[in-house]
Amino acid sequence: MSTDPAVHSGTPPLVVDSVSKVYRRAAVAAVDDVSFTIAPGAAVGLVGASGSGKSTLARLITGSERPTAGSIRFGDLPVERLRSGALRAFHSRVQMVFQDPYGALNPLHTVEYTLTRPCRNFLHLTAAAAQARVYDLLETVGLSPAAQYAAKLPHQLSGGQRQRVVIARALACDPELIVADEPVSMLDVSLRAGVLRLLARLRAERGLSLLYITHDLLSARVVTDEILVLNNGKVVERGPTKQVLQHPQDRYTVQLLDAVATPFAAADTRTL
Repeated sequence: MSTDPAVHSGTPPLVVDSVSKVYRRAAVAAVDDVSFTIAPGAAVGLVGASGSGKSTLARLITGSERPTAGSIRFGDLPVERLRSGALRAFHSRVQMVFQDPYGALNPLHTVEYTLTRPCRNFLHLTAAAAQARVYDLLETVGLSPAAQYAAKLPHQLSGGQRQRVVIARALACDPELIVADEPVSMLDVSLRAGVLRLLARLRAERGLSLLYITHDLLSARVVTDEILVLNNGKVVERGPTKQVLQHPQDRYTVQLLDAVATPFAAADTRTL
């Protein structure tokens, strides 16, 4: 897979090798013989409609579920074999940004508490150092003044602000890979561009690897280098993002493009 100039050479790649996942009740493969690699600093888009297997693959990659067949490696770590402490350490290096910013945050906890926990639990920072990091994280994701936002409860934030807090929490442990599962699908159109710009900026500045999961090909164009199109658990098309979107080869990819209004407007979507 392609890489970005802001690569951290020590960051291990993610290798998904012939992975399948079959649920007994369905007796159908939710993920069927999928292979791909995310190189250090690369941003890969996993695109498909609801039910295509995208979120199942995300759970396999983050170790929440184990594959029926195949293997997933993060550097030297066999993800499907990790247990307890090793899995917890892995989660400090691979973080998830969830689809629903409303359900991802505990409504009873302030933003500061939410961001302090990973700083204390994974980085073992003192209370003062954790607070300083929380403020820095909030500034990083565009929530300023940080002290003001740190004191707020989730219900006092807009949807876009909540998702920025979720992204800040994912950054708290200084991860090497972020798995973003439909991170803008529940936001108003007016808020989506800002969150996409944030993800693109964080990747460029920090050399993060990114797996961006979406049904929206237009947003994938903004933040990814390469796209895999998933249909019924199988990869039906893959290639550089611009090439796949401008010259789709599979009928399913064409259908996804047809569902997006004017995907190639005159203005470059990267300027949104």
